[in-house]
Amino acid sequence: MTSATAPVDHADVAIVGAGPAGSLAAFRLARAGARVALVDGSHPREKPCGGGVTGRALAIVADVLDAGSLSSCHIRSARFVDTRTKRAVAVPLAADALIVASRAEFDGRLLDAARHAGVRLVQTRALDVTRGSGVFVIRTPAGQVTAPLLIGADGANSLVRRRLARPFARAELSIATGFFVHGTTSDEVVIELAADPPGYLWSFPRPGHLAVGICAQADDGATPADLRARTAQWIGGLSVSERVHLSPYSWPIPSLSAAAFGSLAVSGPGWFLAGDAAGLVDPITREGIYFALRSGELAAHAALSGSHTSYRERIHDEIATDLALAARYKAGFFRPQFTRLFIDALRRSSGIRDVMADLVAGRRAYSTLKWSLIRTFELGLAWRLITST
Repeated sequence: MTSATAPVDHADVAIVGAGPAGSLAAFRLARAGARVALVDGSHPREKPCGGGVTGRALAIVADVLDAGSLSSCHIRSARFVDTRTKRAVAVPLAADALIVASRAEFDGRLLDAARHAGVRLVQTRALDVTRGSGVFVIRTPAGQVTAPLLIGADGANSLVRRRLARPFARAELSIATGFFVHGTTSDEVVIELAADPPGYLWSFPRPGHLAVGICAQADDGATPADLRARTAQWIGGLSVSERVHLSPYSWPIPSLSAAAFGSLAVSGPGWFLAGDAAGLVDPITREGIYFALRSGELAAHAALSGSHTSYRERIHDEIATDLALAARYKAGFFRPQFTRLFIDALRRSSGIRDVMADLVAGRRAYSTLKWSLIRTFELGLAWRLITST
């Protein structure tokens, strides 16, 4: 990619952050005829998340990239493990439910599509964001970018969010830390539910390596070093070769409470937040790619229509309400009693396995989860699961 070094005087829309949310918003805006400046000095890059991309996320970008040409692992099953008992169950997944792609390639394809659509990439870091006379001013080492409309898609530590709303509190963040395990891969996701600290360990196969890590609330007391040591110990039980190479990572992820989703600040006059910068991450699974893509698309539409209130309303109705329900479930999800019942229910009931497969694939909303469990007709199992959360 060619670095943009000349100062940018003006754009119709400025976007900070070239991950999935920012790149897709930029693509949609440019295709609609807007002059777009996209400010980011780090993308595309490998990301420390699992990297799972659901079928519903791929559907959003079907006109932007060919998912079949991505270097990816098609996941055949998700294996859930109880940390205390080590009991486990594998949940089969449909062929189109979930792929795990290289984030460098996935993000890079979206960014390339944006540039081919006419987006100007300012390949450097945003140093500050201020409001001028009718415009937002983004200061970068390469000069200033000015635009009357601004989209912040710059992650959990969003500069745009810090300047126009408020930063996330520590209690609203999770720590994701672990290792890329180079030299081995798989076709199965492994998720081990833990109670201390409440969260989970995961192994997600990617082309050529595993992304293995642990995710826990940032205010639960464990340091990234503590969590990474636990992950290293867990890797020893995954039956991987001793010849693999480990490279560490650590990254913050928004993980909001139900109350925080109810009062979510995602827009104001002329500005919009999307993806992690808006806090749109599932507080149980910490999955955020679908929400990044959908909010990026909605932000582009709202910018074209000039209505920041319509964006706030659609985010609330389509995303935040369901994620608030997930946040309410989260309090009980990692308790040992629930984990034991959860594994037992998955082992005994194909209907409950199907419900969980749909939840993993993003086809099942939390608002329909209880009714979906009841409709399996495993009433005793379903009721114990429902009442234990």
